[in-house]
Amino acid sequence: MQQFRLLAFACIILLSCFSANAQHSFKAVVKNEQDQPLAAATAVIQQLNRSAVADSNGVVIVKDLPAGVYAVLFSHVGYETKTVSVQLPMAADSTFVVILEEKEHEEEEEIIITSTRTSRYIANIPTRIETISGEELEEKGNMKPGDIRMMLNESTGIQTQQTSATSYNSSIRIQGLDGKYTQLLRDGFPLYSGFSGGLGLLQIVPLDLKQVEVIKGASSTLYGGGAIAGLVNLVSRTPGEERQLNFLLNGTSALGLDASGFYSQKFKKVGTTLFASFNVGTPYDPADIGLTAIPKFRRYTVNPKLFLYLNERSTINIGVNGTFEDRVGGDLNYIKDPAGNSNLYFEENKTTRISTQAGYDYNINPQSKFSLKNSVSFYKRSIAVPGFRFAGLQTASFSEASYRHENEQLEWITGMNLWTDQFSQNDPSSGSKVNYTHTTVGLFVQNTWNATEQFILETGVRGDYQNQYGFFALPRISALYKFTSQFSMRVGGGLGYKTPTVFTEDAERIQFRNVMPIDVANTKAEESIGGNLDLNYKTKLGEEVELSINTLFFYTKVNNPLVLVADVNNLYRFQQPNGFIDTKGMEANVKISYADFKLFIGYTLADVQQRYNGNSSTFPLVAKHRLNNVLMYEIEEKLKLGLEAYYFSKQQLNDGATGKPYWICGFMAEKLWERFSVFINFENFLNTKQTRFDTIYTGSINNPSFRDIYAPVDGFVVNGGIKIRL
Repeated sequence: MQQFRLLAFACIILLSCFSANAQHSFKAVVKNEQDQPLAAATAVIQQLNRSAVADSNGVVIVKDLPAGVYAVLFSHVGYETKTVSVQLPMAADSTFVVILEEKEHEEEEEIIITSTRTSRYIANIPTRIETISGEELEEKGNMKPGDIRMMLNESTGIQTQQTSATSYNSSIRIQGLDGKYTQLLRDGFPLYSGFSGGLGLLQIVPLDLKQVEVIKGASSTLYGGGAIAGLVNLVSRTPGEERQLNFLLNGTSALGLDASGFYSQKFKKVGTTLFASFNVGTPYDPADIGLTAIPKFRRYTVNPKLFLYLNERSTINIGVNGTFEDRVGGDLNYIKDPAGNSNLYFEENKTTRISTQAGYDYNINPQSKFSLKNSVSFYKRSIAVPGFRFAGLQTASFSEASYRHENEQLEWITGMNLWTDQFSQNDPSSGSKVNYTHTTVGLFVQNTWNATEQFILETGVRGDYQNQYGFFALPRISALYKFTSQFSMRVGGGLGYKTPTVFTEDAERIQFRNVMPIDVANTKAEESIGGNLDLNYKTKLGEEVELSINTLFFYTKVNNPLVLVADVNNLYRFQQPNGFIDTKGMEANVKISYADFKLFIGYTLADVQQRYNGNSSTFPLVAKHRLNNVLMYEIEEKLKLGLEAYYFSKQQLNDGATGKPYWICGFMAEKLWERFSVFINFENFLNTKQTRFDTIYTGSINNPSFRDIYAPVDGFVVNGGIKIRL
């Protein structure tokens, strides 16, 4: 009997200990005031450093919690935070219902990313992505409403490189690498690659953009060849529940004019968007040297789209984009009277860009989706300079089928695509035709694994077969770890490749004169390997001050780089020296918000080296140090004021010289009313331009030999206008 009592007593003690240490669960449903579930709402128990994210039904569950009383903080973008006191264990089958109230003045928008094909909120994506959206997109659009160069150039780690002194042509450089290594997409379609990328930045008007997504580093696993340095995805607006009718009219002190309009409306089964713009510029020579800093141009753009909502599961979208432009720069006297001054220097560009886009989405069930999309594009361009003309037609198509399936822990995306790219040159003035026909077939699969509440892992692999350069295997991995609700880390890396073509910055700079075709038999595709580490910290300092700090460390190595070299006959050939190009450095971004003020500070360190045949030298036209400073003052829906200052350090030039460091400063103001607003922008008010401290050409003005353009050539320009919302 005594033994039985001791055993019973021991069991009671054991059960008591087990009960004391039992693990419990907390469950809540998060909704808004309209009784709608808030997907991706976050619940944080700071005492235990535990958090969880709500599913599509607003249900959030935190498991394996010890008994006790806890304060649970609920938050969601666009809503006020709310703290609920919870005692565990809870009653059986009990669920909290938490109602969050919308913020009256919301500064940060919900941002759903499409470039990673997961349609997740940016905070829950392992791949590091930067976005320009909402008010920031509108503010940058005020500075240069006619194209997207300013919008990209003012982002940390991105530099737009002007490749022509007189025609204004530019390309995108990410982390210092040549523009050919950046892939420019429109709604996931590669519409601006090869020859068609030549004037791409100058011909994209930002009014119909919903957001711009930037992924830095190798992204070829999702998008194939070309995304070695990164990609820029321009996401168009789509019809919403409310009609949109917007107009913008802008004029510049350089006698330029931008007029554009956007219409969007959704009906029961049909939706539509329509964008149209007219952009015109007059020849502008602020340095008074007789050559245009801004060319004479006239451009028309029209982009209608139709959206069909067949039922709750199926949607179809069809769109056409047309851009038509004539552009001429060079000697002002030639532009005034071409027939009478045919011996003077000029550069004429005539372009016609027509592309179609079509997509079909079928939601098999709430967890699975099947998608088809296709684009066909025609790009015709002619470039004429004294004694030489280069012209041709690029015909390209892109088709893709993909399937996505997700549950609470895993998300799978798999698909295949076919990419064709053909260039046909007109009869050349000299040299050989640079025609090519490229066909690439690709298969890809990507998995996103919500391993724990703090750790998300994204892995992917792609296999591409290219008709001239063979097979490429492209693995990629990214991971997100949330140490706390304030501090997180991303790390990732992957492989990439670039199919060789003659359409590079170096060839564009000489208008493709005497550029010989790629010797396919003796040329390899350019291949890369790279990785990055990203640290994010966000906190509140008191009641009104918010601080966020982001630091990115990056490295990319490009093997088999193509280099344009002139031979003794002044013919230019692409060669592959024994060696590689690599870029390494860091980006640091600090954002401080106080009341109606926001301060952005960004720093970029880009150390780009070309290491050929045992020798190392600095890659040309890269500012090793860049500093971005922007101070914004905003009274919601009433007034916006912005002051900015950008610093560029010395740059190595192709002729062996070193460019001067410089600052660019600007000021923007916008006054808003309910249906319209007026804005004015003083761009580069310090009048920084290369002609003030360096030359842009050598030789005579009738036969100039242009040097690298590493600083602005247009100087101080004022623009202003009106935006109407009906």
